[in-house]
Amino acid sequence: MGGDHGPAEVVPGALDHAAAHPEDHVLLVGDPGRIGAVAPSLPANVEVVPASQVVEMDEHPALALREKRDASITVGCDLVRSGRADAIVTAGHTGAAMAAAVLRIGRLPGVDRPALAVQMVRQGRPFVLLDIGANPDSTPENLLQYARMGTIFAERVIGIEAPRVALLSIGEEKGKGDLRIQRATELLDASEMRFVGNVEGKDLVADMADVVVTDAVTGNVVIKFFEGLSTFIFDLWRGEFAGSWRGRLAYLLMRPGIGRIRHVFDYETAGGSPLLGVKGAVIITHGRARRRMIGFACAVAADTARTGVPQLIADWLREDATRVQAATAASPTVPQAAPAPVGAEPGATA
Repeated sequence: MGGDHGPAEVVPGALDHAAAHPEDHVLLVGDPGRIGAVAPSLPANVEVVPASQVVEMDEHPALALREKRDASITVGCDLVRSGRADAIVTAGHTGAAMAAAVLRIGRLPGVDRPALAVQMVRQGRPFVLLDIGANPDSTPENLLQYARMGTIFAERVIGIEAPRVALLSIGEEKGKGDLRIQRATELLDASEMRFVGNVEGKDLVADMADVVVTDAVTGNVVIKFFEGLSTFIFDLWRGEFAGSWRGRLAYLLMRPGIGRIRHVFDYETAGGSPLLGVKGAVIITHGRARRRMIGFACAVAADTARTGVPQLIADWLREDATRVQAATAASPTVPQAAPAPVGAEPGATA
């Protein structure tokens, strides 16, 4: 029901996925009347789950969720919590989606803060950037968790074998960045992951890493700049080509190459951003997403659920806690000032 276009684009996109994947069962959560106006008849693997309310884009997430108990995002998350659904896709209010996922579905044991990830386009295969909107004040231990969750998503959903992990910083040298970045570098260096070091903003378009970790403020600025820059470049081209007969002729000659470049910048194929660290597959897509992107988002949600990404993250956290306990038992004289390892600090388990 949410997003800029609501059922007019979300419903056809979901139906496209249902038609292409008859093995999947699609639940359309929202106002049956508005859904029926878009799709008077539904295939056998699609059904409507009624929800009488919608969290609007200008509402405060927590307040809206308390006041609107029958909001579509709440009903959808409850379907995942009860096991009736394996994944949820939303184009609505991002803050409400994250809050509903944490409050209704719940965090995985050992996850301090879930992270919002995104597949970023570049030449060749995409890379995973996280966090892009969930936690503006992440700790070094949070960044270590993000790296592992992003690695699992890159392996199981994108299909990247042994993903390379990097930390976004103001310089490639390990001593660069604030104390949080320096400590996160040490933690990643000591982990079992394939940590390739720190990268700068200019390195994101190069094939230097498959998972790039940062805090939510930096991550959100990065993706918005990418989107704005690509739009700006294509607008410049459009103006040049339309400005004269020479430009129109040049377009005809360059059209195949322009099509290939557009394909590289086609962010719709990424589908949406998974919220990693919760007990279910939660995909948050663009508010302006149209039919095609919704279809891709449904595919990402199905793949995330089918490959068991949430359970794989839970398994790693449990194994990591066991390793920490074993290391602590072997070295009982650990200085009190040492930073607590992931999953071992009091109150980290939700």
